[in-house]
Amino acid sequence: MKIDLTDTTASKINKALVKGRRAIGTPAVGMVLTLVIVTDEENAYDALRAANDASREHPSRTLVVIKRVSRSPRDRTKSRLDAEVRVGADAGTGETVVLRLYGEVSDHAQSVVLPLLLPDAPVVVWWSVDAPRDPAGDPLGALGQRRVTDSYAAEKPVHELRSRAESYEPGDTDLAWARITPWRSMLAAALDQIDCEVVSVEVAGEESNPSVELLAMWLADRLHVHVRRAVSAGPGLTQVRLETTGGPITLHRSDGAMATLALPGQPDRAVALKRRETSELLAEELRRLDPDDTYASALRFGVDRLGGIPSATQRADVSARGPESLPVRQKAPESSAESAAPAKASEPALPASPAGDGDTGRPTPAQMPPVKKADSP
Repeated sequence: MKIDLTDTTASKINKALVKGRRAIGTPAVGMVLTLVIVTDEENAYDALRAANDASREHPSRTLVVIKRVSRSPRDRTKSRLDAEVRVGADAGTGETVVLRLYGEVSDHAQSVVLPLLLPDAPVVVWWSVDAPRDPAGDPLGALGQRRVTDSYAAEKPVHELRSRAESYEPGDTDLAWARITPWRSMLAAALDQIDCEVVSVEVAGEESNPSVELLAMWLADRLHVHVRRAVSAGPGLTQVRLETTGGPITLHRSDGAMATLALPGQPDRAVALKRRETSELLAEELRRLDPDDTYASALRFGVDRLGGIPSATQRADVSARGPESLPVRQKAPESSAESAAPAKASEPALPASPAGDGDTGRPTPAQMPPVKKADSP
């Protein structure tokens, strides 16, 4: 059921929600959270579809905030709020309100969203595109216990990761981090099967993929070894190679679906490691509402502390920011023998947290022990 409201108010929208629930015979509210999606008209359809799919696991009230740009100066001074209320089959397993803001009201979206939040329920804010530099300081972001961004949608993903590290507040997370959950689980399980010390690591993937950078930072932060960032043709992450005292451990994926795991003294095995849809990533982030300390520690480790030969994009970045911004990458060893040599451990910017990752299926920090012993679970 859909109800269109033109030049409306938050009070009228709430009344339309009650009317819609009664019309379909479900007057009770059985939703567990409010999901606020901040997007534009171009990406609204994809974001709403992902939210509807995720609502099968997390029934929620979804508020889609679309700020419309007025064409003329006169229109910019006029405020108007249009809404589309969806309940029943048109809204997944919850309720959906699409809010289109015109004129000056666009600068005060939080005043429109606040009366529509479910009472006594957590709030998650997701920017599908154009996330603010400081999500926690954004007026809409301040309403949420969790703030979800997507560095992959940014024009310069590496810059975006730096911004996320500078402005991080407990509750921030990124879909680029959720994309590497299966990789982290697989690598933690692999290290748990053999008794060895990790000497060095190489992570290969697309040049402008923030998930590759995050996985490399996570490994460097947890293992305290030199991690080299290599560039491949993709898609996405393609390979992680861990040089250990017992032999190399390799997790290689060339087609974005199936990967090959090679352990010393064991036959190679094929493992499912497909690239997941946005709805699956969003559903994973909605499973936990507490701060992700492991993500915070990996993020604050810093992109610039990774080793490797700088790519064309990174060289352009150095030109803009100054040569002092890339001392570590330029000093990375060039020969394979030097790459395998143990590097001096760097202390992480954040201390490792003993907190687990709940029921998300993510490996806990203890599964990647900072003492580099794989026999510690």
